[in-house]
Formats: sequence, C-alpha cells, structure tokens
Amino acid sequence: MYSNGYIFRYAAILVIITASLLSLAAMLLKPFQERNRAIDKMQGILTSASVTDVDAKNAISLFNKYITEEQVINPEGEVIDTYKESPKEEGKAFMIDMKKENYKKLKGKPYQLPLYIAELNGKKIYIIPMLGTGLWGPIWGNIALADDYKTVVGVFFDHEGETPGLGAEITTENFQKQFIGKQIFDNKGNYVPLEVVKGGVKKLPPNQQIHGVDAISGGTITSKGVQAMLDATLKSYLPYFKKHS
Repeated sequence: MYSNGYIFRYAAILVIITASLLSLAAMLLKPFQERNRAIDKMQGILTSASVTDVDAKNAISLFNKYITEEQVINPEGEVIDTYKESPKEEGKAFMIDMKKENYKKLKGKPYQLPLYIAELNGKKIYIIPMLGTGLWGPIWGNIALADDYKTVVGVFFDHEGETPGLGAEITTENFQKQFIGKQIFDNKGNYVPLEVVKGGVKKLPPNQQIHGVDAISGGTITSKGVQAMLDATLKSYLPYFKKHS
C-alpha cells in the first residue's frame, strides 16, 4: 500500500510533466499558428480585392505580388507610416491588432488604422480591414474601394460562430458579390452608409439602391452587425478619403 505522501508526490510529478509538455507543445506550435493566421488574413484581403484563385498555398506569394503598399493612418487621416518593401507581412500595418485599436477608439484614445493598397490591371485598390459583432460573436472582414474612394470593388466577411444557413451566410459569394459596384458617397460627395436592407434593396428609393444590398433572410441581427461594422469602419477612414480625393 502506497502512503498518502507517495501518492501526492507521484501526482504532483505527473502534473508538472504534463504541464511542461503542454507548454513545450504550445511554444513549438506558436509559429505555425501565427503563420496560419497571417495566411488567413492575406486570403481575406486579396479576396476583397477580387483576386481570384487564392488559397493557403499561394496566399503569401499573391499578397506580395498584388499589395504594393501598406499605410498606417491616424484618426486625422494622416499617413504616419508607409511600407513598400517585401515581405509585406512584415509591415507595421499588417501587424496592427484591430481589436486593440478599436478599444482605444472606444475609450477616446489615439489609435491607428491599417490600409492596404493593391494594384490590379493597372488600377489601384484600397483595402480596409473591419471588425464588428454578429449575433453570437465577432465578425470581421475587408472592404476594397476603387481609386475614387467611393466605389466598392469587393468585400470579404468571416465570423466566429454565426448560425449555419442564417447569419453564417455572410461568408457566401451570393451575399458578398452584392457589394460590388455599390457606392459610399452620393453625387454631391456626401458620405452615405452602406445599408443591408431587410426585405431587399428594392425597398429603398431608386436613387438610394446604389448604397444598399439585400439582408440575409433569417439573419437579421448578423445583417445589422455587418451594416454597423461597415459604417463604423468607413467613418474612421473619412478624413483620409477627404485628404486624398
């Protein structure tokens, strides 16, 4: 019969060994996890710019091919950092943690905004990362604008836990392709938020339909989350648009 002291020491040793192995595994796997997150981020950026056939194998090479410049912007719309070197994933803009910057903005503290500039077919595309809240958790993505700073070239959305067949439909091509060609300014140069319309964009007046898309049937809260995310993000970049348009 083993004594209580022996059993305690044996259990303690097992716990220490297990914890050490888990820590070692986490440390060894961290670079791979960070690489995978970076690749996912690149895929989302490129997809929003309508770069086709992007996958995990070619995301890095395509990102460095099409992204010609990265900028870091302050709330006044001033460019405080520019990066044109390669690899592009080492740029300051790529390293920005949107969750931390959004928190700073919420608290009224100075914050930074990332901007990616791609070049496709001789034209510049401005890609803006987004972070928001859906029904069950975070949603995020990118919106790409033409060089007029008002016409949407494409979008990309993803989520953590929206309902399959409902809110999770924000990841589908059918939902995302609606945004292509939509505009965030009217003919007078006034900012107009993109509207995700419950019941369909045809409910809007004809002259407003250029600013709207159909909401997801049965995914009302997620659709509202997408709209709020788009509006909050684009408003933050308005000073930059005004300085450069």
